[in-house]
Amino acid sequence: MVVAPYAASAAFLYDFLAQLFGILSTPSMKDVHDRNMSFWSPNAYFIGAFFLPQQVVQVIWLSRLWRLSVKEPRNVKEEEEVNKLKSYVPWYIVGNICIGTWMFFWNASHLTLSHLLVTLNTLTQLTYLFAVLARPDQRLNPRSPSSLLTHLVAKTFAGIGILDLLHNAAAAFAVRQSPSALTKLLTGVGFVSLALAPATDWIFGACLAYDLVALSVGQGQWGKDGGWSALLAVYAVVVAGIVGVRNWF
Repeated sequence: MVVAPYAASAAFLYDFLAQLFGILSTPSMKDVHDRNMSFWSPNAYFIGAFFLPQQVVQVIWLSRLWRLSVKEPRNVKEEEEVNKLKSYVPWYIVGNICIGTWMFFWNASHLTLSHLLVTLNTLTQLTYLFAVLARPDQRLNPRSPSSLLTHLVAKTFAGIGILDLLHNAAAAFAVRQSPSALTKLLTGVGFVSLALAPATDWIFGACLAYDLVALSVGQGQWGKDGGWSALLAVYAVVVAGIVGVRNWF
């Protein structure tokens, strides 16, 4: 029996339906967001704008996983392609289960418990990115549909996971607070360090810049410190510049 596509599809549906429930329920995910604003609160609509195209890419990835997994016999090239997809399946399942379950705790305002789940997801995705996809045999190959799709799914999952982690941390432990000088410094150092990491390419790098823009816009609307929003925008430009120079020059 072919297990991987069934398990991955079930995890995807669980997360998708949980997020849909979180959007339509009362209180909604945005209601909880609005009640717990802090110095790492993004503009909520940036999360939604990221969600839809990410789901589309995941559906395309899953359809390829199904098509190649059930095909028998497979030639050598097809075997290599399906293995690139299957290598991510366990990490993908963990991520979807974590984020799907996170929604229930978030909507119930159990933000410490939701933070544990979002932390587990983000660490899982970053581990796959830096420990697996960074290996020579797993690096992005644009000529391989399986490689390109797996990198897109995994790196967008990790990229939005960083924003989720910061968002939930501030909502759980620093609600209604302004950033300290140390927080501002560590935010910049953290994002720049990730942008400079050897495994960071244009996909993950674009997600990092997007996270900072989402934070900047969110802080511009809520933040008590107007300079913080501007600084986050500067960080976004710096990160985008680093990624651009490293990947195109």
